[in-house]
Amino acid sequence: MNSPLQIYFIRHGETAWSLSGQHTGRTDLPLTPHGEEMARTLVATLKDIDFSLVLTSPLLRARTTCELAGLGGSGSGGAQIEPDLAEWNFGDYEGLRTAEIHKRHPGWNVWEDGCPGGEMPAEMSGRADRLIARLNGLTGKLALFSHGQFGRVLAARWIGLAVTQGQHFTLDPASISILSFDADHPHMRVISLWNATASGGVRPA
Repeated sequence: MNSPLQIYFIRHGETAWSLSGQHTGRTDLPLTPHGEEMARTLVATLKDIDFSLVLTSPLLRARTTCELAGLGGSGSGGAQIEPDLAEWNFGDYEGLRTAEIHKRHPGWNVWEDGCPGGEMPAEMSGRADRLIARLNGLTGKLALFSHGQFGRVLAARWIGLAVTQGQHFTLDPASISILSFDADHPHMRVISLWNATASGGVRPA
């Protein structure tokens, strides 16, 4: 009998821009040395989990986190690139801090206003919904290596919230979250773990 679907969402480790607060969408930054170490700490949590599928964003910071966490590699059974796991495209606001954007666009909120030259909230919602639809028919444990903003969108859409509600979630670098189903109500989508870190002693079931 196939086990119920559990989606382990892992945000990539620290980058220079996650430290500086610059919006990092499609800029292909590497992990910092500390970010690499953060990714390695995931091994202890993930190594004994039998994942039926491992997917990663095409961006370097996510792919490196996947590899250092012990779930990389190519070929049968290795991690597969999933374009829909890429980060929010910040367009004209790429590399800017929120305070800098507010000088151009007072009151700007990415969750409501989106990004000129990049993605709008409705586009992000559609991308998350498309990914959910593809994963929903699968069983077992899946690992997704991706990004902070997209993870928050995915969580909101997983439990049926509008994409704008993703702003009420937070996701730390190298954190693990689990999207799954209620054991007593197998069609009810739930968030069974959120923003847990290996350094905090998390041991997902």
